[in-house]
Amino acid sequence: MSHKNSTYLRLKDHSVSKEEFQLIYNEEFDMLETFPQPKGDKLSEYYESEDYISHTDTKRNLLELVYHKVRSISLKRKLKLINSFQPESKILLDIGCGTGDFLQTALKDNWKITGIEPDDSARKISNSKTNNAVFDTSELEKLKPHSFDVITLWHVLEHLPDLEKQISLLQSLLKPNGTLVIAVPNFKSYDAVYYKNFWAAYDVPRHLWHFSKQSISKLFKSEGLDLIQVLPMKFDAYYVCLLSEKYKSGFMNPAKAFWLGWQSNLKAKRSKEYSSHIYVLKRANS
Repeated sequence: MSHKNSTYLRLKDHSVSKEEFQLIYNEEFDMLETFPQPKGDKLSEYYESEDYISHTDTKRNLLELVYHKVRSISLKRKLKLINSFQPESKILLDIGCGTGDFLQTALKDNWKITGIEPDDSARKISNSKTNNAVFDTSELEKLKPHSFDVITLWHVLEHLPDLEKQISLLQSLLKPNGTLVIAVPNFKSYDAVYYKNFWAAYDVPRHLWHFSKQSISKLFKSEGLDLIQVLPMKFDAYYVCLLSEKYKSGFMNPAKAFWLGWQSNLKAKRSKEYSSHIYVLKRANS
């Protein structure tokens, strides 16, 4: 990316390496970029933790219990969303599918599913739920162009290197009348502003990019995709605040985290800046 400006924030990797990073504000796209960004195999080392929650089905503690409870509710809402697009053939690609619960939910609703997941252990779990419909990242560019009614990336885009190349690939895989659904954290939310360098959704260096509404709109517009709808992910505020409290104070404080999550959602009713957003995009001529 170009047009980098001043350092927005200095922070550290709270969950794995404890190394320090910077967030650089990109004025052109109104987004933040993690600096330095680990390259190649080095990046995968930052995911090597038993606590990386999207790669496990365990429920060992309060954080994991909350995560899985929220996920079970979110799965129903995600399915309702993709069904609202009323695709005739119901062909779905989920990139970064983790342990495969969303794909499993869609499969039970008669969607034809394909998943992409780079983590070996998570992919093994997801394949056990989806009749082996999940593949490594290397298979992504081998998929047939213009073949998917819906492509979803649930908290995945922020992890992907070569951002412009990835956006171009997503556009090429989408059917002419297809729909792209992207969920990402929002660094302009109240909880992000409150927790600053302890905000869990920065999650450096695994999160390489940090988006705003303007950045999503502008980045995808360059590939002929229009932003047609922005939806809140209200549950994210509570989970993110719970983890942020742990980073800030060294222990879980559910009461304070719930209060701040509620405050964030309350303020977002006016500002429209929720902790995370779902972005719905379609081709400009569709």
